[in-house]
Amino acid sequence: MTVMDVEPLLRRLTGDEKHAPSAYSTLDVLWVLYDRVLRVDPRRLDDPDRDRFLLSKGHGPAAYYAVLAAKGFLPPDWLDDLGGAASPLGHHPDRLRVPGVEISSGSLGHGLGLAVGTALGLRAQGRLEPRVYVLLGDAELDEGSNHEAIAYAGATGLDTVTAVVIDNRSASHGWPGGIASRFAVHGWTAVTVDGRDHDAVEAGLRQAAEGAPHVVVAVVETKGI
Repeated sequence: MTVMDVEPLLRRLTGDEKHAPSAYSTLDVLWVLYDRVLRVDPRRLDDPDRDRFLLSKGHGPAAYYAVLAAKGFLPPDWLDDLGGAASPLGHHPDRLRVPGVEISSGSLGHGLGLAVGTALGLRAQGRLEPRVYVLLGDAELDEGSNHEAIAYAGATGLDTVTAVVIDNRSASHGWPGGIASRFAVHGWTAVTVDGRDHDAVEAGLRQAAEGAPHVVVAVVETKGI
């Protein structure tokens, strides 16, 4: 199966067209994560040594649901009733209703802090193998809570955290020197890649190094174009 096989699943999810650009902006990164990188298994959802994936960019989760269905975490039939009264698939992911979802998200600006807290919790339990991946949108970085998470993770060398920022130039403010520099100034390793190039995304994710958190800025087409 390839990402091309996921697109028909994604098209089954209707009723949230205003968030379609958000969903499509994440599709390739989500596929690379679940197909090539994450150590997760739908048959062992509670494995304490699994990697954790946190979708901070939780509005417009259609691509996330489609990838989870393609990878066996949920039945494809669920995709036909997005947001229905009896559907577990809401317009924001619910960790109590959707298998494989680690956090309920949709209110932007919280995912990176949750990733830092998750990594600290795993460290406190002596679990140093699981990695914590968090997917953000570039506009989320306008939220002050992210600055605190970036600074804290860098200062403590929280090297089990990898952030992926989908950059579709939707942020209002930006950052001098670009998104990668915002993390690097606080001690993160950082790389910017073409967010539609699967090999480049995978290579960027695997550049995480010991002793520092890592960020991959995945550049996609500008929102609305």
